[in-house]
Amino acid sequence: MSDFDIDIAPMIDHSLLVATATPEDVTRWCNEAERYNFAAVCIHPRYVRLAAELLNNKRVKVCTVIGFPTGATTSAVKLYEAQEAIDNGAAELDVVIDLGSLKAGKVDDVHADLAAICHETGKTVKAILEMSLLTPEEQRIAAEICMDAGASYLKTSTGWNGGATVADIKLLAELSKERVGIKAAGGIKTHAEAIALVRAGATRLGTSRGVALLKDRDRPNRSKGDQSADADRARENADDQY
Repeated sequence: MSDFDIDIAPMIDHSLLVATATPEDVTRWCNEAERYNFAAVCIHPRYVRLAAELLNNKRVKVCTVIGFPTGATTSAVKLYEAQEAIDNGAAELDVVIDLGSLKAGKVDDVHADLAAICHETGKTVKAILEMSLLTPEEQRIAAEICMDAGASYLKTSTGWNGGATVADIKLLAELSKERVGIKAAGGIKTHAEAIALVRAGATRLGTSRGVALLKDRDRPNRSKGDQSADADRARENADDQY
């Protein structure tokens, strides 16, 4: 299958996670997500109710972030935030794991923190591992903890500390063995880079540039050389958020 035959639109979580997002921005994101057949919109918790109203009876899911972007809020606060989001209409939760406890070797705390949200909400949970901050061993431990806790996806990053890499996705695909989905997020700037992540094993793509990625794909007379150059440029700027 050629790169042009891979439809990335149904894999995209159309993300709007800047601090200055307005209701008008959320409305535009929801309209774009429906128009382009994206998987979900991913917005801040305060806008979940609005997004749920705009996307009522639509295929596009409402996703929000929990403990974002550090994962350092208490477990009780994370659980409340998750439950409130579900009450307001969220169908999916992207949860930043307890990175501090992971670094301290308190793996039971990391597990309990995430498991409570998975079990109490019963919704799709994407565990954000923040791969760039972890050692290879911590990456493996985090992935196993999250799968055992009930996460539906392993997500590479928030976008605040570096973006997704092909190596990250390959590792998570190897560890997960198709037990869960894999979400690549952060720094995806071109269609070529998105395709590289999908070929490595990503099943969701978190990006604020979903519309631009599709337009990049549809640019007339794009050669394979163009795509390769685009991917190289995107990797050079992989620390760009969302």
